[in-house]
Amino acid sequence: MSTAVWRKSSYTNGDGGDCVEVVDDLDGVVPVRDSKDPDGPALIFPATTWSTFVTAVKGTDLPGV
Repeated sequence: MSTAVWRKSSYTNGDGGDCVEVVDDLDGVVPVRDSKDPDGPALIFPATTWSTFVTAVKGTDLPGV
């Protein structure tokens, strides 16, 4: 992960706070971290699970949303 290229969400506000960062170019997994704590832990999701989550959020298909 030390050589990973992190990308902030395109929905990040102008001051860059309160957002997540992801790594796009790893086979089969998507690391996700808090942009306010770049040296902190990262959550590692299977790429298919992350894709399903992002699609649900974009379409607001989540229960209770």
